[in-house]
Amino acid sequence: MRDIRVLLAVDSFKGSAGSSRVEDLIELGVRRVRPGAEVLKYPVADGGEGTLEAIMTAQGFQGRSVRVRGPLGEPVSAKYALGPGQVAVIEMAQSSGLGLMDQSSENARKASTYGVGQVIMDAVEAGARHILVGLGGSATSDGGTGMAKALGVRFLDAQGDEVADGLAGLESLVAVDESRLDARLREVEVTALTDVSNPLTGPAGAVHVYGPQKGMGAEELDKLDSWMDAYGRVLRHAGHDVANLPGAGAAGGLGAALAAFCGASIESGIDQVLDMIGLEDVMDGVDLVITGEGRMDSQSAHGKAPVGVAQRAKRHGLPVVAVVGSRADDLGDLYERGIDLVISAVTQPMSLHQAIARVDTALPLAGESAIRAYLLGAPKRA
Repeated sequence: MRDIRVLLAVDSFKGSAGSSRVEDLIELGVRRVRPGAEVLKYPVADGGEGTLEAIMTAQGFQGRSVRVRGPLGEPVSAKYALGPGQVAVIEMAQSSGLGLMDQSSENARKASTYGVGQVIMDAVEAGARHILVGLGGSATSDGGTGMAKALGVRFLDAQGDEVADGLAGLESLVAVDESRLDARLREVEVTALTDVSNPLTGPAGAVHVYGPQKGMGAEELDKLDSWMDAYGRVLRHAGHDVANLPGAGAAGGLGAALAAFCGASIESGIDQVLDMIGLEDVMDGVDLVITGEGRMDSQSAHGKAPVGVAQRAKRHGLPVVAVVGSRADDLGDLYERGIDLVISAVTQPMSLHQAIARVDTALPLAGESAIRAYLLGAPKRA
């Protein structure tokens, strides 16, 4: 009689461990209880951190690396993936991510997505004809103007001079010149991957919602959002009415620029990733699915990786346990979206620093709890 088959499809625990490491640790806990279990491991992501790691598990994808400008202009090495069908997958945080600069008001105004555009052009040079851009983890709020500059777009002030890089440049922006936009992009399909639906501006826009985590002060948000709003009007005047697209505000407005200058569609990151790695293809014969993420709250029900995994699992009638670093008191309608049980890896009062330091101990314990919970109601053969 066969032992149980467990599918691990877990997002990264940001600041603590990547998806593959998290799954290795949960597997240790599973095997404490059922040493002979068949454990399938598929790292997943929703367009943010870990997207490349997840995609590299798909057959035929190979990693590439290119030197580009970081968010403040310093050189950085950005990785991306090339795969079958001339598909490229880019994680914008590789070139313009929060981890590449200190968070301050000054830096938040200066940070540019120029490096993202350089990666896109490298992928075009390499022959890519479908480029997917993951929008999570950005340090930038430049509306994607830096990315567009790298593609040949010019952003002009009232004197016809190019505006400064970053959000700061939007204050003096009056016109867009697309005459030098690289013509090869007309032959390339671009898809922006995100787990958010924020518009470009307003209370739910890029500045008000995500500006504080990038270093912006509460007292300056209205002013900075007015610059972004003016940018949206300039785009509309140029024929790109994209400011209110769901996801236009993702990655500090990069979603808007990709839609405007690359004709990109803005889509659910987790759905794209799960399709590309073929997760459903291995669900037949699985007994239990374990998913998870670092922090689970009511927002996890909307476009986040664990719910994406759970909804696929429910098509196959499978139980789903989510292992998380921490959870909110109110998980909203998460349980109606396919998650059956949420297990926190934190086992006693501790600081975030302590929790991160204990990940090698805590995650195997959570994996053990997940498999024991399943066995409580499992059929006798398991």
